[in-house]
Amino acid sequence: MAKGMSKSQTLAALAEKTGHSKKDVAAFIDALVSLAYRETKKSGEFVVPGLGKLLKKQRAARMGRNPATGETIKIAAKTVVKFRVAKAAKDAIL
Repeated sequence: MAKGMSKSQTLAALAEKTGHSKKDVAAFIDALVSLAYRETKKSGEFVVPGLGKLLKKQRAARMGRNPATGETIKIAAKTVVKFRVAKAAKDAIL
């Protein structure tokens, strides 16, 4: 399986494409990620135009099965984070 770009490769590519320094691009990416985390935690969603949105969702409690023993177990309710890909991104990639 092919490996994706590393963080340093991504920063270098963005710096070259935008004409900004790697340090500026790294600061921008860090600020965007921090903003995404804070807004998703506060309002339940964060949209990255053209890419998709982060969503905070509640999962209900449910019954599951222990694969080792086959016994039925109760899985507690919890909050999860999901990423929903934008249609434009799907169309561009697929």
